[in-house]
Amino acid sequence: MYARGLRRRKAMFGEADVEQRMAAAGEFGAPLQNIINAYVYGDVWERSGLSGDIRSLVMLGITAASGKPAEFRVHAKGALANGCTKEQVQDVLLLVAMYCGVPAAIETNRIAAEIFGEASASDPAA
Repeated sequence: MYARGLRRRKAMFGEADVEQRMAAAGEFGAPLQNIINAYVYGDVWERSGLSGDIRSLVMLGITAASGKPAEFRVHAKGALANGCTKEQVQDVLLLVAMYCGVPAAIETNRIAAEIFGEASASDPAA
């Protein structure tokens, strides 16, 4: 499962990003990285019930609704790799705004606009 998960993770986020995250975790965080590779990406992401793009959209909703902008950024990049469209991401964030409150969607809207190339990270209008 570990090798399969590592392949999927690198396909979604890029080899350099995954290697950097694993290295940054250090010796202390290595067991967690191993679990992420084996079980998150090697097992749950490999299940056949949902396609990769749908899983990505679910992750965007979860990370936006739970106030995890750093993880939202990671998964927004993965969503692009999994074929999600700008319109799909916009719709997810509108659902988050309606069901979890507008503040939950504001920062993630900025991040999504940046990732889709519509605004820079320093653009206050994003």
